[in-house]
Amino acid sequence: MFDLTSEQQTRIDQLLEEMTLEEKMAQLTGYTIREFVEDGQISHAKLEELLGGGIGQIALSGGAFEQPVEKTAQNINAVQKFLVEETRLGIPAIVNDECISGFTCMGATHFPQAIGMAATWSPELESQMTDIIRQQARAAGSHLMYSPVLEVARDPRWGRTEETLGEDPYLVARMATAFVQGLQGQDLREGIIPTLKHYAAYSFSEGGRNCAPVHLGPRELRDVFLFPFEVAIKEGHAQSVMAAYHEIDGIPCAASHELLTEILRNQWGFEGIVVADWGVTGMLYRFHYTAADATEAGKQALSAGLDIEVPSPDCYSEGLIEAIRRGEFPEAIVDQSVRRHLRLKFLLGLFDDPYVPAEEASKIFDIPAHRALAREAARRVMTLLKNDGDLLPLEKDIKSIAVVGPNAASTHNLHGDYAFTVYKGSEGDAVRIVSILEGIKQHVSPHTEVRYAPGCDVMDNSTEGFAEAVQAAADSDVVIAVVGGRSALHKDGTSGENLDRADLDLPGVQKELLKALYETGKPIVAVLVNGRPLTIEWMTENIPAILEAWLPGEEGGNAVADVLFGDYNPGGKLPVSLLRTVGQAPTTYDRRLSSSAQFGHYVDVPWDPLYPFGHGLSYTEFAYSNLEVTPEQVQDEEEVHISCEVQNVGERAGDEVVQLYVHDLVASVTRPRKELKGFQRITLEPGEKKRLTFALPVELLSYHDRDMNLVVEPGEFTVMIGASSEDIRLEGKLELKQLREVGSRSRFHTEVTVSPA
Repeated sequence: MFDLTSEQQTRIDQLLEEMTLEEKMAQLTGYTIREFVEDGQISHAKLEELLGGGIGQIALSGGAFEQPVEKTAQNINAVQKFLVEETRLGIPAIVNDECISGFTCMGATHFPQAIGMAATWSPELESQMTDIIRQQARAAGSHLMYSPVLEVARDPRWGRTEETLGEDPYLVARMATAFVQGLQGQDLREGIIPTLKHYAAYSFSEGGRNCAPVHLGPRELRDVFLFPFEVAIKEGHAQSVMAAYHEIDGIPCAASHELLTEILRNQWGFEGIVVADWGVTGMLYRFHYTAADATEAGKQALSAGLDIEVPSPDCYSEGLIEAIRRGEFPEAIVDQSVRRHLRLKFLLGLFDDPYVPAEEASKIFDIPAHRALAREAARRVMTLLKNDGDLLPLEKDIKSIAVVGPNAASTHNLHGDYAFTVYKGSEGDAVRIVSILEGIKQHVSPHTEVRYAPGCDVMDNSTEGFAEAVQAAADSDVVIAVVGGRSALHKDGTSGENLDRADLDLPGVQKELLKALYETGKPIVAVLVNGRPLTIEWMTENIPAILEAWLPGEEGGNAVADVLFGDYNPGGKLPVSLLRTVGQAPTTYDRRLSSSAQFGHYVDVPWDPLYPFGHGLSYTEFAYSNLEVTPEQVQDEEEVHISCEVQNVGERAGDEVVQLYVHDLVASVTRPRKELKGFQRITLEPGEKKRLTFALPVELLSYHDRDMNLVVEPGEFTVMIGASSEDIRLEGKLELKQLREVGSRSRFHTEVTVSPA
């Protein structure tokens, strides 16, 4: 998809011939822009000291500074000007940053965190979001983003679960590929290069602890954890991959030739660059101890296929340069990585024009159209877990409401860990953020009395605020309790990077607050604002209505209120299972049959989750009918057409996510009890009926057999269509008549056609 001209290829050859070894190594390293700053300004002396021989990448590290985007763009231009005009070869740098829920820069739009976007089950919405991120990041002078996260979330104890797109590899692949396509666009001269991370299986660590070893067999690694990466590369044409911190079976990912070269390049045909996770090359000698020193670590990483070291030269530095000169390491490997990096610089158009009009940058930051999409995204995130007695939606002219809980008035807590507000520890100064309390006040009638009391904080154990919250509840007609977690980076939070938990209950004394509110006898709506699945069994047993909002972003308050008061009918579905207790972890919907109630039950809790993958209620009801599988017996056909009809049989318009699952009844290796193979979110008016046809590629039924060959085995399959992984409405049969050796996958998703019934 992204090809160089013959002239560009020739220019790369010429540059490689002209480069000294030091200049080559400079192209394989990066610095953060902060290192060029002195007294708040770009320092020419520091540029000369650090970048005299050039540089590969510049990291903004969260928008660089708490400053307007125009200033950030000016700083980037200043660095690029130095590189182009004052270094010998005049090679500009690639500028990188983060964008998992929006460009990490002051004033950029804050969208829902990734786990929330996964709850929308809307790949097209994901692409619309990243198209806006592309525009804003390009305006600031950025070219490459350390997003998206393609980890399959298998253990909710892991703090970075909030950055994932769910527990199912198919859902992750569909959403991540949409992210990639929206971010990079059709022409990289106007696009942003996504970086797929963290390669690979970072999310399934020992004890759910960040950077801990991963214990996986090669079959599960390939069929579950590598699948989304393969799809994003082959179908999405992603051009950057990040090597992760951890080890798999004793081999650190950053030094794994199998992962970084054999699979990624030789088997999948990846043409882009592999970048280091922050400081991962040095971890080879300081953390994993597979290398004795920085030079040995550099040799291991480069020879494995890791092209770029960030955030500063440690292993790709003087020691490795001297080793190459002594003949201890082939310079050809360095040339190979430099060539890959220069290729991207040409594709990005940096040699034509590395500068941006800084004074124009803010004109597309968080404009009304962007906020409108942020609100629509947050609305689609909303997942109704429970609604006994149709407590929701509430009437806008209700006499009085008590809004309580530590997340009711917070703006900070509506965002994920790499949003600018959280990353910088700011609140309210980066972009306008609508709290849930504010959203409620804006939605109710002028005659409604809204009483607010936080009751407690998210994390501490003080109950001093209980009395005020309980009194507010006792004096009101209904209680909206906004509880959950606080996302952060490394400290002062309950989820986010390096914030793993061994207890998944509501943090602090929030459960005790809910129990005190419950004793008032008033109807309670619980709104969950959180980045990882929580164990909410008491809440489910006692609170009549529960709305999962995840981390909904800058328009989260309005989106929550839209749902609470019926302006929007919730249609989100869980992208992860919600467990009853942390002791069940890891438990996912697609576990093997041997991990079942028959033998694998607990003596103290049921074996199944509290809420299953794909669950989500609506203010209306949907009826499923008329399943057809064509053909039911497959000989040479490349795809099977599975169709059904879905009708809105309620009185409100609403969204339903129709989900297709399959189960292989007998196979040469054990197979999951069911696997997601297709989905479609549709909107239906009251009484409206639509027919959905899933064009399931037979190749999507492939897996690695006993000899690790990728095959589609003959045999019978159960075909299931439903409203969740456990709410199966229709079942049919499918039989494959012959063995197919796939070798290398070429088809990765099920196209869905929606038509009037």
